[in-house]
Amino acid sequence: MDGLLLNGVIYLAAAVIAVPIAKRLGLGSVLGYLIAGIVIGPWGLKLITDVEAILHFSEFGVVMLLFVIGLELNPRRLWQMRWPILGLGGGQVIGTTLVLSIVGILLGWPWQLALAAALGLSLSSTAIALQPLTERNLLTTPGGRSAFSILLFQDIAVIPMLALLPLLAVAPAVTGQSEGWIGAAKAVAAIGIIVFGGRFLTRPLFRIVADTGLREVFTAVALLLVLGIALLMQLAGLSMALGAFLAGVLLAESEYRHELETDIEPFKGLLLGLFFTAVGMSVDMGLLVSQPVKVLAMVVGLILVKGLVLLSIARASRLQWSQTALFAFLLAQGGEFAFVLFSSAADFGIMDTETVALLTVVVALSMASAPLLVVLNDKLIEPRFVQVDDRPHDVPEDEGNPVIVAGFGRFGQIVVRLLYANRIGVTVLDHDSEIIDTLRRFDFKVFYGDATRLDLLEAAGAAKAKVLVVAVDSQEASLQLVDLAQKHFPQLKIVARARDLPHAMELLNRKVPVIERETFRSALWLGEETLKALGQPAYAARQKTLTFKQHNEALLQQLHAHWGEDIDKRITLQRQARARLQQNLEADEKAQESARGLGWD
Repeated sequence: MDGLLLNGVIYLAAAVIAVPIAKRLGLGSVLGYLIAGIVIGPWGLKLITDVEAILHFSEFGVVMLLFVIGLELNPRRLWQMRWPILGLGGGQVIGTTLVLSIVGILLGWPWQLALAAALGLSLSSTAIALQPLTERNLLTTPGGRSAFSILLFQDIAVIPMLALLPLLAVAPAVTGQSEGWIGAAKAVAAIGIIVFGGRFLTRPLFRIVADTGLREVFTAVALLLVLGIALLMQLAGLSMALGAFLAGVLLAESEYRHELETDIEPFKGLLLGLFFTAVGMSVDMGLLVSQPVKVLAMVVGLILVKGLVLLSIARASRLQWSQTALFAFLLAQGGEFAFVLFSSAADFGIMDTETVALLTVVVALSMASAPLLVVLNDKLIEPRFVQVDDRPHDVPEDEGNPVIVAGFGRFGQIVVRLLYANRIGVTVLDHDSEIIDTLRRFDFKVFYGDATRLDLLEAAGAAKAKVLVVAVDSQEASLQLVDLAQKHFPQLKIVARARDLPHAMELLNRKVPVIERETFRSALWLGEETLKALGQPAYAARQKTLTFKQHNEALLQQLHAHWGEDIDKRITLQRQARARLQQNLEADEKAQESARGLGWD
């Protein structure tokens, strides 16, 4: 018991220390767990020695991860994304696997070993790739959508890859054909039980448990479901993760999906973190010390091969040059599922322990290099290609429209539709070619081009227009456009969208007459509805909302006057303003109470 408690303290302490540091450095939580494992493992401080037992136990984190992925993969959603997923994702996995398999065979590996290694190396880290895309707000761009499609295909492709490994193990055998057929029959029977149970038995079971009103029992049933299916698949000789994934897909449209995901998520996160930590402990750093040239050559070779395949896919899908390099760099590293595939390949005798150790080091180092590749792209590569577009800019037609709208995203679309409804002519500029082609099918007059270019603004009729609506996503582009319009078209009245408070302050510095914070009014309306839901009269909720709005707008001007000063000064201003607001609201309530007492209501 003492040893178990001590190990638990060591794991948690290592994670608590390493993961926040890794996140702060931009390396991501996965690399934080890997680093923690390396530090406390046999090649670090030697605090943990029984790595294999921990690794086997922590594989339940991968099982739960695939169960959650299955819950999120609604069949209808998959069908809508089928062509990008199958085309881009299938092309990347098949292309990378083919090239790496040939390389492995040329190196003298048996074809089964070469294929198993290539399958694992073709996968990328979803966690590492999605983090920069989310932070940079790039998931909605063509490059972000393409990367997400490939990652989604890879997550799905893990399942057939795991199912293929037993076939690679028994393929050379001739005398074991009858045993192979028995194993296949067991596999089919296990999958059939999961499909039947998931469709007809689980919902009544969850309904009965939910009626008890005991949350802990529902959580226990959720864990029992996942672990029971994993045990069934293990007895059938198949991957535990395969069964969990199938169960998740079957429950994706269940009314209990969100409840299941919520209950499984904490266990999944902890066990998955333990899995990555165990992988870090199992990384043979001695290989990097004893064979540095071989290991580093394999890491560079992996990144080059995957990068070239991804570049080919990007060019075939006509991805813009400004997004191509980041797209390739984000997906060129290895992924966490490679560890699972290599471990399974070792269990089936396809790989020996030395090969697994070598490939594990290669994948871990490639994952560690991903943030460095992103920095390389930002500093050296993207500045060279950011102005290079595959599609020439449109030449807008000067139709004498009084309004020019720059940016036709979620914000600009509403403005344009309102103006169209009132028969006001609008010239729209946007830099997303895919969105423009789609909107033109709905008869919107949208032109492809960078609104920060003076020649395009002139061609759009900025010299004669009355209003410029700045609704672009990029804060930098927004300010650049305002500066350009104020310098060359002083007659234009500028109406600008502000993404946040600092952006609003920059627009105020430029004396933009009309500034709208993109979520301010909708949040006010929602707050007003909340007050009414709490039982306050509609007129009172409306009055309090208007009072808050006026107070907030006045505070914005006060903060702008002191924006360049010390932050303590701004904090003091906000505290004083909050106190004044509370006093005003209390005075309004007393006035309303007095009016009701006099019978004026």
